[in-house]
Order: sequence, then C-alpha cells, then structure tokens
Amino acid sequence: MFARQILVVEDEKILASNIRKSLQKLGYSVSEITDSGEEVIKKVAETHPNLVLINIGLAGEIDGVDVADIIQNQFHVPVVYLTDSSEYKTLHKNQLSESFSYITKPFLESDLHFAIEMALYKHQSEKILYEEKQRLTAIINSMGCAVIVTYANGCIQMMNPIAELITGWKQSEAFGKDLIEVVNLVDKEIGEKIENLATNVIKADEVFNLPENCTLITKDGKEIAIGDNIAPIRDDNGNITGTVLVFQDITKRKETEAQLIRNAFYDGLTALPNRVLFLDRLRQTIERSKRRSDYYFAVLFLDLDGFKEINDRFGHGIGDDFLVAIARRLESCLRSGDTVARFGGDEFTVLLEDIKDINDATNVAKRIQDSLRLPINLNGYQLSTTASIGITWNFSNYEEPATLLRDADIAMYRAKRQGKATYAIFS
Repeated sequence: MFARQILVVEDEKILASNIRKSLQKLGYSVSEITDSGEEVIKKVAETHPNLVLINIGLAGEIDGVDVADIIQNQFHVPVVYLTDSSEYKTLHKNQLSESFSYITKPFLESDLHFAIEMALYKHQSEKILYEEKQRLTAIINSMGCAVIVTYANGCIQMMNPIAELITGWKQSEAFGKDLIEVVNLVDKEIGEKIENLATNVIKADEVFNLPENCTLITKDGKEIAIGDNIAPIRDDNGNITGTVLVFQDITKRKETEAQLIRNAFYDGLTALPNRVLFLDRLRQTIERSKRRSDYYFAVLFLDLDGFKEINDRFGHGIGDDFLVAIARRLESCLRSGDTVARFGGDEFTVLLEDIKDINDATNVAKRIQDSLRLPINLNGYQLSTTASIGITWNFSNYEEPATLLRDADIAMYRAKRQGKATYAIFS
C-alpha cells in the first residue's frame, strides 16, 4: 500500500521541519514543504497530493485561506489549516466552521494524526457521495420521461431536462419552489385544479397515479396531457425524505386513442356515427323509454333513390363527395339531440328522441325529402336525389334495437314499392 502524500505549506522553517518528521513517523509521505501561496498551487497541480496541510496565516499576495479555496474547489484536494489561537478566534465563524478542517498550534503528534485521518475520511466520504449523486443524476437525466424530485416539504429539489422541456421551467428557476407552482395540474374530466401531489403523497404514504385526464399547464400557458405517478422517497430507516414525480407527455397517445374511438364509432367518409354507435344510442333510448311511460322516440331508415346511377355515371369520387354532402343535409334537418348515422353504402338511419307523437317523425321525413331535392353542385354537375324512408316508433314497446331497425327497414322497402321519394310507417 502506497503512503499517502501530504503537501506541507508552512513559512516557519523549524515548525515545518518538525511537521515533516512527525508525518513521516506516522507513515505519510511528505511531497513538498513550501512557504509561498503561488508555489503551492503549482505543486498541487504537479504532484496531486492526498492532502494539503497549510498555515492559515501564510504571508504573500495570496493568503492561506484563498490558497485553500483554490486547492479545494479547483483541484478537489482536502485541506487542513494550521492556525494559532489568535487566528482561530478571528476566522472561526468563517473558514474554520467545518469540523476537522483545522488544528491549532501547538499540537500533539496524536492530534495531528487524528486531524489528517478525519479530513481524509471526510473527503473520501464526500467524494463517494458526490460520485453517487452524479451517477444518479446521470441516470435520471438519461430517462425518457420527466422526473421531478421534491423535499419532504413539497418544494422542488431537482428536475431532469425532459421535465424542464415539458413544464417550461429551468431547474435553476424551479429550485425551492412549491411543486404546485411549477407543476400546475388540472383534472380535465371534472375541470378542477389538482392540489400539491407531493404533500398528499407524503400524508397518505403511498404511490399516487395521475388522473386519467390529467393536464399540465406549462409556464407559458400551454396545455399538455400527461400521465404516470408520484411516489414517496424513503431513507434506509423508512422515513419519508421527499417525493419523486415521474410523468410523460401523452398527447400523441391521447390523439391515437381518440382516433381509434372515431374509427370504431364513426363513419370514415361522412364522419357520421356508424352502425355500432347508432345501435348503442338506440339501446340507451329503449331503456330510457322503459323508465318513462310518456317517453316516445322514432327511427327513420333512409335509402337514397338512384344513387347507383350517380355512381355509375360520374364515378366513385363524385359519389363519395355526394354522400358527404347528403350527410350534411341530413344533419341540418335534425335537432342537436337527434342522431343521424350512416349504416353503409347509401343507407342512413335517424334517431329522433323525446317526440310528442308520430307526426313529429313524419314532419322530419318531409323536411328531409325537401332538403334532398335541392341540387348539390359537385365538380360542375348539379346533382339531387330523393330517399325512400321507413319509420317506426316505440308504440310497440320494443325490447331490442335490431327488431326496431328490422321493422323500419320493412317500412322503407314498402315506401320504395310505392314509387320512391316518400315515406312509410311500419304497422
């Protein structure tokens, strides 16, 4: 095992010589003895000693305290001050406030040994702690999600670059601020602001998942959908020392989910509800009518007259544009609470809720026919159509949507047999 090197900085020659002898006797290697502040900095750079023993009252342009600061801050070498009682009284509240950072002259050899060993141990412990902190910081900064660490009082201790990017706050700005000030969260489902998660997690002593519709309001007011959780941080004894909030921007995921929902429940061409969504709404309406004896509703089943001829003559591109225009016409004929859906091809269905009687349904059918007769200008062509409409309503206390739609379909074919461009009521 190599003897640890100590650089002695002492301008009293006799004392410096005695210190060298004592150190060598204790098993240390004395690399240099110097009495100049400027010289000691050069020696530290050249020899990289394990410790510097320096007279705090060193004379010269750079005093002992300034030299020690440079050695510790730039070269990361531990320093033990040599001081007499008068210097100690003057400097105690400032430079000598740290434990094991100085030894007062005159001193025993055992005191010198103890001071050096404690300074070396403290430096090594701090080095290990610093390296561990740097390693953990590197891991957190390398994570693909945002990380914010708070103290036990809910104030921010650190945040990684992704957290800075998402929130719009720099770590230097956010440090020491209450988490709720930097991470401004709103539960969009209920429209309420989310209180300080760190405080709640510490009180509950458990991991909290962010609400499903959690939205972050960034520093510049932008809204970002986020998700993940916040958990308490515990020391080796199980005591909570803070919290760690982990989250990520889930805007794209939300958009994908919304698109999947649209694909599942809406027609890709006309953007109207599709068969699945229409049947679901019809089922809910049937259940509602069972609870209210005075609740009436009707279903209209529409089949466009002559659409095949339009498709064959002008092509599927014009045909598709025509169906989109028809969808908008149908929407304009209905109340906001009613539903029009595309069942496929040129078939559409309409759900009229909370009507007074069958006359409300027939009036809508007439309004639809009048609207469809108005020409639609597509690519220079004036196109119009009519529809065969079958109507049924809940006078028969229907139990299943499929049965009600079957009867509306039967009525629609009856209307076609009657010469198209009309409606028929199932009975």
